Formats: sequence, C-alpha cells, structure tokens
Amino acid sequence: MRILTRYLLRAHLGPFLFAFSVLTGLLLVNTVAKRFEDLAGKGLGVGVIAEVFILSIPYTVALTLPMSVLVAVLYVFSQLTLDNEITALKASGVSLLRLSLPLIGAGLLVTGGMLYFNDQILAESNHRLKNLLIDIARKTPTLELKEQVINEIRTEGSQGRYFLQPARIDAASNRLYDLVIYDLSSQERSRAIYADSGWMAFNEAKTDLLLTLYDGWIHERDEDEPNRFNRVFFDEQLIRIPEVGNQLERMGGGTRGDREMTIAMLKAEVDRRRIELAELQERMREEVSGHIRIALGEGEYGYMGDDGVLAPEMETRRISVELETASQRARRLQNGMNRFAVEYHKKFAIPVASIIFVLIGAPLAVRFPHGGVGMVIAVSLVIFAIYWSGLTGGEQLGDKGLIPPFWAMWTVNIVFFGIGLIGFLRFGREMTSTRNTALDELRAAFTGLRARLRSFGTGSARGRGTPHRALSEELGLGESRGE
Repeated sequence: MRILTRYLLRAHLGPFLFAFSVLTGLLLVNTVAKRFEDLAGKGLGVGVIAEVFILSIPYTVALTLPMSVLVAVLYVFSQLTLDNEITALKASGVSLLRLSLPLIGAGLLVTGGMLYFNDQILAESNHRLKNLLIDIARKTPTLELKEQVINEIRTEGSQGRYFLQPARIDAASNRLYDLVIYDLSSQERSRAIYADSGWMAFNEAKTDLLLTLYDGWIHERDEDEPNRFNRVFFDEQLIRIPEVGNQLERMGGGTRGDREMTIAMLKAEVDRRRIELAELQERMREEVSGHIRIALGEGEYGYMGDDGVLAPEMETRRISVELETASQRARRLQNGMNRFAVEYHKKFAIPVASIIFVLIGAPLAVRFPHGGVGMVIAVSLVIFAIYWSGLTGGEQLGDKGLIPPFWAMWTVNIVFFGIGLIGFLRFGREMTSTRNTALDELRAAFTGLRARLRSFGTGSARGRGTPHRALSEELGLGESRGE
C-alpha cells in the first residue's frame, strides 16, 4: 500500500506543479498589468518594479494553490480511469475509497501550509505592498518653490546642484518673474542665468524639469581659466534639469487594513470592538434612564422650570441627539467588527477548499474519463468560478451585516462539502460508470421518482391505504402487518 500511495502522490505532483506555475503566472501578469498605470511615468528603477512584482505573488498564490489541487485531481483520476488502472486496482481488491485517502492526507497538509501562509506571509506582503504603492503614488517630480528665496533643486545621479531664486511666482500658470538660476552641476565651469520671466513645466515622463526663460543673459566662468568671463544674451532659452525629484521616499509604517492582519490581530480587533460596543450600550442605557428621570422631575435635580434646570422638551431633544450619536458610533463599531470577523473566518475558509476540491474532483474525473484536458480545464474553471463568486458574495453580505460572518465565509464551503461528500460516498461504493453520464443518471432518477409518485397516487385512488402500504406493495413486500 505504501507503493500505491507513493505512486498516486507522484502522479499528482507533476500536474499540480504545472497547473500551479501556469495559473500563478497568468494571474500575476494580470495583476501587474492592472497596476501598470500606477507604475508608468514615475521614473522607477528596476528594483522597485521587481519589488512590486514579488509582493504581488503571495496574493496570487492564495488563489491558485487550491485551484491547482483541483486541476491535478481531475487530470490524474481521469487518466487512471482512461488507462484502465482503476479497473486493475479494483480487480486487485483496492477500493476506490482507498485511492483517495492519500489525496485527502495531502489536502490536509496543503490546508495547514496555506493557513500559515495566509496568516503570516500573505498579511505581511499585503501590508508592504500597500505601503510601497502609497510611496509610489506620492512620488511626483514637483517642486515647492518660495518667492525671494534661494531654492535648492535636487537631482538624482548628479554631483552638482541647481539653485533657483524667483522674485515672484504665479502658481496658477507656473510663471516665474525676475528669475536667477545658479548652475553648479559641473566642476569645470559655473553659470549664473538671469531672466526677466520664465515658464516651468515637466517632460512627458515627469522626470525632468523644463525651464523656458525669456529676455535674459548667462554669465559663465571657466574654472581652468578664471580670467575669462563669458556673457551671452538671449531672447528665449530652454534649460533642462534632469531627474528632478525622482527619489522614492520610503515612509513605511501606517495602519493595517483587515487583509493586512494576522489571525491574532483580527481576533483582537473583533474583541476590542465587541467590548467597546457593549460599554457604549450600557452607558447609553444609564444615560437615557437618568435623562428620563430628570425630564419627569424625579431626578436628583428635579424639574424647576426657569431655575436653570432643563425643561422636559429640551431634555427630550438632548436625549434624541445623544441617542443618534451613540447609534452612529454603534453602527461604525458593528461594521468594523463584521469586516474583521469576515476576514478572520476567511483565513480558515480558503485553505479548507483544498480538501473540498479533492472530494469533488475525484468522482467527477472517474465519471468523465474521456473528457481529456479540455474537460479538466473547463470543469476546474467552472467550479472555482462558482466557489469564488460564492465566497466574494458572502464576504460582501457579511461586511454589510446582512448575514453572520461565520455563515458568510463558510456557507459556500459547506455546500461544496455536501456535494463532494455525496459524490465521494457514491464514488466509494463504486457506483460510477464510464459509460453513463451524469445526465443519464439524473434522467433515471427523475424517471424513478415520477414512477413512484404515480404509484402513490394510484394506490390512494384505489383505496389501497396509506403511502406506506402502497410502497410496500410496489416493492413486493406484501401486506403490512402493522395495520
């Protein structure tokens, strides 16, 4: 039996790795393509783009790993059936149930690994990716120039520096007036540029600063020949300052969202909000009770009309305002608690899908052995699309508080587990056939049910007694001795 177990696991390993690599690659390219607009035109280095690419992998893996399990099970069992290996094993006394036990064990290992992966690696990578995208979005080559001040313009990859001193700035049109530029970008020469006015803009990639200057002159001195001095007048001059503000500043830190938290963090957030909500409700009950006593003149201060104590109408309005404020606060707490609780259960629900897909995939593959690779791909996509749609829909309903967080995440698992268990039990009793399709069995089931209902109706019309007697006679059991 150990040989059979190793054989089955090795047979699944190749298709699993192939499906995992292909699906991960496709989804990863799609994810990066969606972020291309945010990355383009930022002057980012290869390292930063590679970091975005790498940090996007864990989220993709969390989706493709269960799906790869389903693809591998469908492919291997369909091939085993098509090559008559299932028949040979059955003739040797090996039940179909025994064939699935190694896969269920492997599914348990994958589930445990995914649980740790989603809890630790995925949460941290999501947090780092969010911070990196925020830093990239913040990275724009803009300048904060001040009037009548020498402003340093920093550039990347240049040992020199530029200093810009405008007398007046029109921020609406990016116009500069009475402008002086000190160019220290070269060690061989120094330049000072004076202009009556100028216009500031950036290139299409938004990495270089373009200064279009009007009516001015340039003072230039060569460091090797200090006695020589050049002065050039111009009507219009274009100054290009490369790589302005192109440094990516890593801010880091920041608060964590629900998808960036570990299981312990999510549970702590849910408990904190639950305690705060209970305290808020208790406090409001006490305050409302006190307000009502004051309004009725039964409180500690009594009702004294014009002597400074609130009149009943004013007290009623104050109660209404406080209740509305508390109600809004309670809704925010409840919504936050729902959101974190849904994510908490999601951490467990998605890994369990690996076991569920084993239960669903094996019976389907044996029932449709002639479908080939096309059947494997089509069935995998349909099952996973239905599963993921149910999971996403449940998450949205759970976040809104329409259904409890537990059922929001586990309903689709329970439904698929029930379907898989039924198919798995029939699969274990060896009731499947490569010649009969699921449509044939469904038609036969409806035919039998219709015949039985017709027999019940006929027996009732003839006065044959209860449906129990009619069923007994239909099955050839004779008269019911209990009547």
